[in-house]
Amino acid sequence: MLTTQLARPGRGPHPDRPHGSGGNTPHTPARPTWHCRVDGQPWPCGEARLLLPVEFRDNVSGLTIYLAGLMYEAMRDLYQLNPHGGPKPEELFSRFVAWAARRPSAERAQ
Repeated sequence: MLTTQLARPGRGPHPDRPHGSGGNTPHTPARPTWHCRVDGQPWPCGEARLLLPVEFRDNVSGLTIYLAGLMYEAMRDLYQLNPHGGPKPEELFSRFVAWAARRPSAERAQ
């Protein structure tokens, strides 16, 4: 039997990156507001945008998939907090995914 109902997706990845160094608090998001635990900026903050590509090195696809999963989680949290005034999907895409997809990989730089 065919149905037009899509299965409800499960929860996305746990926001555990970038990893902190030397016992410092890592620049990870505080849920449900999705602000950086360290500097209070919208996550991914500037420091996270510098550290995440280093952790994912030559895996731009992996970084993009990780961030897309977190974008989904952020949408869920932020729209639940503010159903009528939450961020637009385009804004969340730019904030979470677009910046990483535009970064040149080490392979393309050579």
